[in-house]
Amino acid sequence: MNKYGLLGRNIGYSFSRNYFSKKFEKDNLPNTYQNFDLQNIEALKSVFQNEDIKGMNVTIPYKEEVISYLDDLDPIAKEIGAVNVIKISPDGKLKGYNSDYYGFTKSLKPLLNSSIKKALILGTGGASKAISYALNSLDIDHTFVSRNPDFNELSYTDIDEDIIHDFKLIINCTPLGTHPNTDNYPDIPYEYLGEHHVLYDLIYNPDETTFMKKGKENGAKVSNGLQMLILQAEKSWEIWNQ
Repeated sequence: MNKYGLLGRNIGYSFSRNYFSKKFEKDNLPNTYQNFDLQNIEALKSVFQNEDIKGMNVTIPYKEEVISYLDDLDPIAKEIGAVNVIKISPDGKLKGYNSDYYGFTKSLKPLLNSSIKKALILGTGGASKAISYALNSLDIDHTFVSRNPDFNELSYTDIDEDIIHDFKLIINCTPLGTHPNTDNYPDIPYEYLGEHHVLYDLIYNPDETTFMKKGKENGAKVSNGLQMLILQAEKSWEIWNQ
């Protein structure tokens, strides 16, 4: 029996555990998948000492912090600077990969239209790094939006009608709107959105976030992060078995 798991903090909801448990049952595989809900990443060392794990997913807030615990990095994960998949070799070596960019790219492509040349990435955490890499691969210029902007980032207060008209793709990489705090949403001027805009929310619970609802009310096309999660999970399975 092979063990797999999810590394994160406060991850009782865990899409990954539910997804892989169902997958193993459906495919009649004698594998298990569990959450490793760590309040501090230093505890990761003891997890690998005590558990015979073949692969692990990584979620908030450890996608960047986990890198220093790994023996090797896939070139794409190294370029992105964030890891959401760990493969454990038979000799115990840990190698980090990123499948977030793959899931996002493949799920975004059907939503794109010819007017989308620029994107706003709301948030600057580990997930946003994979989104940036994916947009580069699609030749879509993008700018990060942060509550504490760096010199090349925007503040939420900077976003006005002109910027909304210029940036037709807006991706929410923040946790704002996640269950149970479903009334929360990124503070942008939704009234300037139109039919050529696409609002993509990495959140999948609830199915329709307030961010998405406000986009739809103003004519935008919207998507949650469920398809991205499914695609990145299948890519994880491929990595663990290659």
